[in-house]
Amino acid sequence: MNHIILLFSLLLAPAFADKESQKTNQNFSSNNASHKRQKRDWIWNQMHIKEEIDTPLPHHVGKITSSVRNNNAKYIIEGEYANTIFKVEETSGDVYAFERLDREKKAEYELIALIIDRRNNQSLEPPSKFIIKVYDINDNAPVFVQKVFNGSVPEMSPVGTSVTKVTAVDADDPTVTGHATVTYQVIKGDEYFTVDDSGVISTTRADLDRENQSTYEIIVKAKDAPGSSGDSSTATVIITLTDINDNFPVFKHPSFHFKVPENISVGGEVGRVKVEDIDEPQHRNTKYSFVRGDYRDTFEIIANPFTNEGIILPKKPLDFERVAEYRFDIEATDPTVDLRYFKAGGSRSISTVTIEVTDVDEPPVFTKLPYEFKVRENDHEVRILGSVWAHDPDAAKRKIRFVRRRASPNGDYIRVSDTGIIQLPKPLDREFSSSYNITVAAQEVLENGHLSDRESHAQVHVIVTDENDNAPELVYPEEPRVCENAAPGKVIIRISATDKDEISPRGFFKYSLATEDSNFSLVENYDNTANITVKYGQFNRELAKIHYLPVIISDNGDPELSSTNTLVISVCKCNERGDFTFCEERAKQVGVSIQALVAIFICIFTIIVIALLILLRKRHKKDLSGLGRNVAEIHEQLVTYDEEGGGEMDTTSYDVSVLNSVRKNGIKPDTVPSPYAQVQKPPGNVTSGAGEMEMMIEVKKDEADNDRDLLPYDTLHIYGYEGAESIAESLSSLGSGSSDSDIDYDFLNDWGPRFKMLAELYGSEPSDDFVY
Repeated sequence: MNHIILLFSLLLAPAFADKESQKTNQNFSSNNASHKRQKRDWIWNQMHIKEEIDTPLPHHVGKITSSVRNNNAKYIIEGEYANTIFKVEETSGDVYAFERLDREKKAEYELIALIIDRRNNQSLEPPSKFIIKVYDINDNAPVFVQKVFNGSVPEMSPVGTSVTKVTAVDADDPTVTGHATVTYQVIKGDEYFTVDDSGVISTTRADLDRENQSTYEIIVKAKDAPGSSGDSSTATVIITLTDINDNFPVFKHPSFHFKVPENISVGGEVGRVKVEDIDEPQHRNTKYSFVRGDYRDTFEIIANPFTNEGIILPKKPLDFERVAEYRFDIEATDPTVDLRYFKAGGSRSISTVTIEVTDVDEPPVFTKLPYEFKVRENDHEVRILGSVWAHDPDAAKRKIRFVRRRASPNGDYIRVSDTGIIQLPKPLDREFSSSYNITVAAQEVLENGHLSDRESHAQVHVIVTDENDNAPELVYPEEPRVCENAAPGKVIIRISATDKDEISPRGFFKYSLATEDSNFSLVENYDNTANITVKYGQFNRELAKIHYLPVIISDNGDPELSSTNTLVISVCKCNERGDFTFCEERAKQVGVSIQALVAIFICIFTIIVIALLILLRKRHKKDLSGLGRNVAEIHEQLVTYDEEGGGEMDTTSYDVSVLNSVRKNGIKPDTVPSPYAQVQKPPGNVTSGAGEMEMMIEVKKDEADNDRDLLPYDTLHIYGYEGAESIAESLSSLGSGSSDSDIDYDFLNDWGPRFKMLAELYGSEPSDDFVY
C-alpha cells in the first residue's frame, strides 16, 4: 500500500506544481491589474534524486527559479528537512542534498520555496510548495515475515497436495521492474516438497508415510530478481504428516494364558489381550472375534476404547466340574482402515487364548428358582406346601441344611425344616396378607458337623387363594335424612357395600330389607348399589324422629354370606322447597376398644389387690397390738446367736438373766450382774414362757417397724424358735428352766471342763433364792 501511495504521489506532483503555478500567476495578474506590476512566476525543473548515491556529498537535486528580476532577490527554502538535509544556493536557486537518502525510510520530501529582498527580507513572490522525490534502486533483499513456518498434510497424500504458504516482503519500490518481485525456491527437502512463485508449498511424492517419518524440515529461499542474480533470504518450514487409519492391529503375543476361579461373576474380567496399532489413538478401532472354538456362548471380547486392549468376559457362570479349561482362537482387525492406502502384510492377526478354570468351594445350588406355592386360606388340613432343594456342586457332595432368613410379613407364618420342607404352623388368612415371601438359605454341612459360612439363597413365594369367609359390610355414607312430608318414592340415600374377600365372579351384591313393616322400601340398582326410598310418605315426628332400618346384604359367594346392617334415618322438618330446616342430633355412639377395656380391668384388679393387702396388714397389726401389752419392754442385749458356741469361755455373749426375769411375772430384775456359776436350774413345774417370749418379740418388732420416731434396735433379732409343731420342740436353752422334763443332767459333770457351765445350770436343784 505504501508503494501505491508513493507512485500516486509521483504522478500527481507535476499537476500539483502546475496548479500552484497557475494560482501564482493568477495572483500576480491580479496584483498587476491593481498595482500595474509586471507578471512574475516560479520556475524550476522536476526535482528527484536517487537513493544511496555513492558520489561525494552534496548531491545536486534541482533548481528553483523565479521570473522576478531583482538583483537583491534571495532564494530560501522552508520545511521539516530544510537547511538540514536540503539547502538552496541563495542567488542561483540550486537545491542540494547534504545526506545520502534512503527511499525505504522516506520516499519524498515536501518543502516551501520563497524569494525575498535581501535588503528588507520582504517577500517578492508568494511562497510555493514543491516535492523532492527519491528514486528507488534495488538495494533490499526479500525478507520472510517469520523465520520458521509450520504446515501439515495427511500422510499418503497425492502429489501436488497443498501443505502451507510462505511469504517474503521486499522493501524496494514495487513499481520498478525487478526491484520487488519475489520468487521462491526449496533448497533443502526438494525431493519431497516444492514451492511456487506465490509461496505455496505442495508435495512431490505420494508415499509420505507418517509411521516412517512424521516430520520434515525444509529450507525455502526468496529472491527479488529473476535468474541467479539478486539478493535473497531463507526461512525454515517444518511440515508434519498427520495420521490416517492405514494400519491393522497386530497381537503382541501369539498366545495368551489366563487362570480364573470358577466363581467369577458373569461380566467379570477374565483377562486382557493386547495388540499393537501403529496408528494414532483416534484411528485405533480394533474389533475382536472368535475364529476357532466352541465357546462363543461362554465368553465375549470387548475392546477398551482407551487402551485398545481386548477384555475377555464370561457370558455365563463357569463350572470347574464340567469344563476345567477353555481354548480358542481370536482375531483382531480394524474395519475402518482406508483400503486405498492399505500396506502389504495381511489384514488379519490371530492369537490363541487358553483359560484355565480353578476349583473353589462353591455354595449350594438350588435346582429351581424361584419357588412358588399356592394354598387356600383357612385350610386346616394343609400343613406342608412342598419343599426346596439344593445340592453341593463341588466334588465333595456335602449334605445341605436349610434355614429361613427373612420373611415378609414378619412372623411365624411359614417355616422351613432342615431338609427344606415348607410348612404351615397354622392356616393363613388372605385378608391379613394375600402373599407371603420368605428367603431360604442353603448351607453345606462340613465334616466336623459345623455349617459352612458360604450359603446361597432362594425366594419362596406363597400365594393365598381366597375363600368366601367374610360377609359384605355396608359402606356408611353421610347421615341419611328424610323430610317428614316426603312423597312416596322419594330417594333418601344410595347405599353400597364392600367385601374383604375377592369380588365374586357371579355378580353383584344383593340388598334386601330385614322387615317390610316400615315406611321405607329398597330398590336395587344392579351396580352394587341400592336406593332407600319412601314407601308411603308422611312421617310423624311426634311418634318417631329417628328410624332404624335393618338392611341385609349378601355377596353371592360360595358359600353365600350375608350381614345385617342398620341404617339410622332421621326425620327432619323441611320447607316448601324440600330443604331441611331442623333435625334432631343423634346421640353419638362412643365405643371403647378391647385394648382399652383390658387396661381398665387390669387397673381395677390392681387397686382391689392393694386394698386387700392394706386391710390385712392393718388387721394383723391390730391382733399383734392386743397380745403381750403387759410384758415389760426389753431394751437389753437381744442379739442373734447363731453360732455353735464357744464353750465355757463364752460367758459374755448374752445375759440370760434378762430373759428369765421376764418369765417371772414380768418383773424387771436389778441390773446387778451375776456370774453364770450361780445360775441354778429352774424348778420343773414352772410354766414355760416360750409363748410369751415369742409374742413379746413380735410386738417389739411391730413397734420398731411402724414407729418412725423410735430409734432402731439393731440388736433386737428373732431367736431360732422352731414352733410348737416340731417333734424335737425347741432346741434353745432359754426355756429349759421351766421345762417339765425329768431328765437328770448330773451326767454333765462327767463330760469335762467344757460342759461345766451346763452342769452348773442344769445339774443343781431349784432353789427359792435363785438369783442371777
